[in-house]
Amino acid sequence: MSNAPKNLANKILESHLVEGKLVSGTEIAIRIDHTLLQDATGTMAMLEFIAMGLPRVKVGLAAQYIDHNLLQTDYKNADDHAFLTSAATKFGVHLSKPGNGVSHQVHLERFGVPGMTLLGADSHTPTAAGLSMIAIGAGGLDVALAMAGHPFYLPCPKVMGVKLVGKLPDWVSGKDVILEMLRRHTVKGGVGKIIEYYGPGVETLSVTDRATIGNMGAELGATSSVFPSDERTREFLVSQGRGEAWQALAADEGAAYDEYDEIDLSALEPLIACPSSPDNVVPVREVEGIKVDQVLVGSSVNSSFRDLMTVCRILEGQRIASHLAFHINPGSRQVLENVADQGGVVTLLMAGATIHQSGCLGCIGMGQAPGTNQVSLRTFPRNFPGRSGTKGDKVYLCSPETAAAAGVFGVITDPRKLGTIKAYPAVQNPAKYLVDDSSIIFPLDDTSKVEIVTGPNIVPFPDFEPLPDTLQAQVVLKVGDNITTDHIMPAGNKVLPLRSNIPAISEHVYEQVDAEFPSRSKSAGTGIIVAGENYGQGSSREHAAIAPRYLGIRAKLAKGFARIHKANLVNFGIVPLVFDNPEDYDRLQQGDMVSLPDIRALIKAGAVEIPLFVDNRKIITRLEVSERQREELLSGGTLNLVEQHLESN
Repeated sequence: MSNAPKNLANKILESHLVEGKLVSGTEIAIRIDHTLLQDATGTMAMLEFIAMGLPRVKVGLAAQYIDHNLLQTDYKNADDHAFLTSAATKFGVHLSKPGNGVSHQVHLERFGVPGMTLLGADSHTPTAAGLSMIAIGAGGLDVALAMAGHPFYLPCPKVMGVKLVGKLPDWVSGKDVILEMLRRHTVKGGVGKIIEYYGPGVETLSVTDRATIGNMGAELGATSSVFPSDERTREFLVSQGRGEAWQALAADEGAAYDEYDEIDLSALEPLIACPSSPDNVVPVREVEGIKVDQVLVGSSVNSSFRDLMTVCRILEGQRIASHLAFHINPGSRQVLENVADQGGVVTLLMAGATIHQSGCLGCIGMGQAPGTNQVSLRTFPRNFPGRSGTKGDKVYLCSPETAAAAGVFGVITDPRKLGTIKAYPAVQNPAKYLVDDSSIIFPLDDTSKVEIVTGPNIVPFPDFEPLPDTLQAQVVLKVGDNITTDHIMPAGNKVLPLRSNIPAISEHVYEQVDAEFPSRSKSAGTGIIVAGENYGQGSSREHAAIAPRYLGIRAKLAKGFARIHKANLVNFGIVPLVFDNPEDYDRLQQGDMVSLPDIRALIKAGAVEIPLFVDNRKIITRLEVSERQREELLSGGTLNLVEQHLESN
């Protein structure tokens, strides 16, 4: 390895490198220290782990969180939770019970360790950047493989260095930092990169501020984000009673980055992402006066003690505007207990706010949907169309300060105007948190007598055939740029309970875009989807690959793919092709019959250029995957390949 000064991201990657070299774009494999599952992705991932036949996980720490499917509208979610609880107990996985909190907040509080790697079946896993971890979102199968002791394969990311200088002004917070990044770089700006924050401004940000910025790095399309581990990191770990986990970590003096940016924190102002993309960012002052019907604070991001207590202090002595619903979703039971200890719960109730259990809730469309044509301000990370559960929704993303200002004034308001009625609260995290691990089930030494509980909604994983010699397929759907996994496989209380039932959930694929997609795909027999740039951005949900594959989709042809979705496509045997000439996108239409002759032989031979024919016209596509991924595609998916290896051994 070179003796040149190293940035922090590459230091951590290098210390975990199992295969390959740190050359951007080439495939590497890294050792994983921690794994994270949540219940919307975890049921399928746990079934995949069980299929590997191991008696116990082979990773340093595995955690299963129940934080998504919290509405018990029938037996399905309750059955899945019983399955996950029994499977976690059986295989040595830490289990966070319903109501204990969102995976990212709880992992930050109770398990995160500077310098370690975390692989999570949730795209917002990089929240752990706040504790100087390289934390990466991935599909459930990749996490199941890591639980079985396998390394994680990924294209080696570039490292973008973002120098922070100055200090945030009053009424401006960590949320505004990441909104500024999204304003500058868009939802595609972080693709193939780790965002590393450094510079004198870093020490002015708390761990939970940093976690907010890391969480929404996913909205940039970034592989991960990372902050140094410094005195602020040590303070947080000590406050959690875990001071022994701390170590100092930082980039070497003079370390180089592949790309650079700089943010003067002192020059930032309150920002807001307008409907319906996280990068549609403007200063709050530019949209002031719009009537607000609903405010939600918390869930996946901005749900820490500092965030909620800031809202409490702003609402102290105030009343929520009479026409407005104001909801609080604490990030964890610990957060709620500490807010209560400081008198914040009574303050919220007296102001007219509604406090919900700790969990994702409205962030994943599990309740809290706004009404028709209503404006909803949320401190959440995403405002993709319809994600709230309401078609044509008007969701804005903002800081807790901006959310509280809307609660007081009833309209979108620059929170600096709160300074006319009270001083900025400047809330700090506690020097010592109240710690309560009673809702975490820790692994047992002897699990031989533990029985796994399964309900009728848990359906065996479907068998997928290997790749045929030639693909003859119908273009069953053509879509544009920035299609999200919410478009492909919606969330919400109707669909999420079906995550362990592929035949049932497949009936909902693309239902918000084209309700006829499932039936048309079945009629086609073999299908292909044509798409624009950044296809599959957003959630890590592998069901956005599994369900289309179940419906007969064998290839997707796009101008470009989001990282996690592309990996998920390969994992389940869907060939991810990109246009060699993006203008060829206009030459394909829904209903076209296409041919990919000798595709199996071409993939096996390592060909990058894959010719596609439509009406005797030739279109050159490219297959940009590793040798390992080619084997997975030929086998019809990663599970097939794993089973072949197990049988041969």
